[in-house]
Amino acid sequence: MPAKKNVTRERLILCINATLQKKAKQIVVLNLKEISGFTDYMIICSGTSEREVQAISQAIQLFLKKEGIRPLGVEGESNGQWILLDYDDIVISVFYEPAREFYNIENLWDTPRMNIDENKKEIKRLKKEMA
Repeated sequence: MPAKKNVTRERLILCINATLQKKAKQIVVLNLKEISGFTDYMIICSGTSEREVQAISQAIQLFLKKEGIRPLGVEGESNGQWILLDYDDIVISVFYEPAREFYNIENLWDTPRMNIDENKKEIKRLKKEMA
């Protein structure tokens, strides 16, 4: 089982770095491994306009595609309010800021979380509770 854990950790770092590449805002990572049957991690981030949300989503998909990682599904691309990218063990939600405030999904679970400094260009490792 350690091999899957390492692969997931590496994919999580790639996904976080993908959000950083397009300057996503308010990046939060939730560790849902112990409480979820649908994913291990959820990354939540924001854009300041619907167009920016779409651009962030497209940039994430392109970045990960270059790494050989393709989503199982993508929802909400046409409206730009909330785009969900399903990468199986990692789900990325890209929100338009008012929609994020309305749905407030990061507060649905009491679980370990990691706030990512949006001014960084990339991260190289995770906090222990995220590994």
